[in-house]
Amino acid sequence: MLTELKRFYLNQVGCQVWLEQADCVIFRNGNLLFGFCERNEVDMQGLITFFYDTKQEVDRIYETFKTIDVSPPATNDKYHIYYFFAHDPEGRKLEFQYFNHSIDKYLSGDELLLSRRSIRDFKQTDISESILNQVLDNSRFAPTARNSQSYYFKIIRNRELLNRLSGLRGKSSSPIGRAPLAVAICSDPELSTRHIQDGCIAAYHFMLAAYFFGLGTCWIAAMDREDVKSMLGVPEHHYVTTITPLGYPMHLPVSAPSRKELGWFVKE
Repeated sequence: MLTELKRFYLNQVGCQVWLEQADCVIFRNGNLLFGFCERNEVDMQGLITFFYDTKQEVDRIYETFKTIDVSPPATNDKYHIYYFFAHDPEGRKLEFQYFNHSIDKYLSGDELLLSRRSIRDFKQTDISESILNQVLDNSRFAPTARNSQSYYFKIIRNRELLNRLSGLRGKSSSPIGRAPLAVAICSDPELSTRHIQDGCIAAYHFMLAAYFFGLGTCWIAAMDREDVKSMLGVPEHHYVTTITPLGYPMHLPVSAPSRKELGWFVKE
């Protein structure tokens, strides 16, 4: 039933065709790849699980299955999930779930780039040293002019200091005070004549790495100030690219902000 399966996974589950050749189709959902080929017998083994970032997304998927005899989503306290089961046209068991706790991200490159959002409200959940170190370890591969590696990261944990920084620019800097910690991305002009560009690239590298591990960030601009450097112990001649709050998002934006068409960004 390859034609019906293709229609089902594209239209009801929201997958994409990753590869189609001969009598086989491979689908993609996030970074999950799974395929079917036409054969004389149906393989009924296994359970296909789709997991989502919010309960609302599970509810949205459930709406597409309401005409099928499935139980509504429920919470499983043992596994800390919100889920429901369904079946595809050939009877395979499907599970749609949301993890009701923080988990490491498993994002493909395009999903990482397309789904990162600025986060301004955070849970007061501690970030483990293991996760923070992995984010920083990935961030150190940001490119720099002539491989000068002129940037560095300052971790800010002191609550009094976070509150002082959050009040410097009113509403614009207030997210710093709502996060469990913040990170200043700085650069040293003695190591590179392109230290500003180096710092900007490193900052966005850090934001992508943070999101990959389920953490939210927000670019707080105009923090290259004498009072900020004095608070952080940053040399006066160094450049403070941004100070981003860092924490697990209180809420995840579901839809992407509006974007102009591709043609507007590309100039001949």
